Amino acid sequence: MADVQLTGITKTFGAVTVIPDLNLSVPDGSFTVLVGPSGCGKSTLLRMIAGLESPTAGGIRIGGTDVTDAEPSDRGISMVFQSYALYPHMTVAQNIDFGLRLAKVPAAERAARVSEAARILSLEAYLDRKPGQLSGGQRQRVAIGRSIVRHPEVFLFDEPLSNLDAALRTQMRVELAQLHQSIGATMIYVTHDQVEAMTLADQIVVMKDGHIEQVGAPMELYDRPASEFVASFIGSPKMNLLPGRAIARDDVKIAGIRPEHLHIESEGQWRAVAKVVETLGADTIAYMDAEGLGEITVRLPGHIRLKAGERLALSPEAANLHLFGHDGRRMEHSA
Repeated sequence: MADVQLTGITKTFGAVTVIPDLNLSVPDGSFTVLVGPSGCGKSTLLRMIAGLESPTAGGIRIGGTDVTDAEPSDRGISMVFQSYALYPHMTVAQNIDFGLRLAKVPAAERAARVSEAARILSLEAYLDRKPGQLSGGQRQRVAIGRSIVRHPEVFLFDEPLSNLDAALRTQMRVELAQLHQSIGATMIYVTHDQVEAMTLADQIVVMKDGHIEQVGAPMELYDRPASEFVASFIGSPKMNLLPGRAIARDDVKIAGIRPEHLHIESEGQWRAVAKVVETLGADTIAYMDAEGLGEITVRLPGHIRLKAGERLALSPEAANLHLFGHDGRRMEHSA
């Protein structure tokens, strides 16, 4: 497998710069997720790694080799797209080994690789079927199998689960995590879904407007977001972002507190009224209107029952407040 190093990557389209001077290190064997809102540059960055777009400036190295100007087929990568891009007239086995046939890999080796990919992806029973006879999740596994048989150094995924329903997305997240554990390949995965990022990645890259806001392990970003943007993007339900006056600090623009770090107390700091209450079994999620502060989301244990219209008092855990200055960047707590 291989690491990926991006140095000084810039991409412009005409007069518009979509990625300005970006640097990123993707460790060998990591599952790195590029996450951010639509238009942040994450898919463009992935396409430059794949060789489908050329950087305006900067360099790309895969496994120590400069591939900035190399053809996609010479980069040791394989890409799985949002659309499955399967040939409807071919069987699953024929779709998986199509690239190997083009590369004139001997028949015996092709068969062995297809068999191994089918075993890893639990597709043995479907090798003689056509794509139209498969579910969306099965078709996505076929597309991944087509990548596996090429033995790439780096797997690239461009929003591969976005066409699946919620239940299938959850199932495929588990299968992708198991795939990474079983083959240990370097994987770079693009999504706008922060839940996918948190559950799949060992390294998350949060992007905004072509810039990297923060790079780190999932819980590092969750526990110590470097900016107001990261705080608002990572976590479900989202972190509450309140004006600095909520904690009587003029030097603080935003005070952040996660829903699970708010508690109901008789002498709580903030008075609030419940607007909508979601009972989810293990959790109760309450969307509340706090006097003078706006909307607040609270995550409570499932046994706590609230009703819309109830008035109560809330207190934040002081140790779990996140403070952001007027530049939008994280501030450290001070006495």
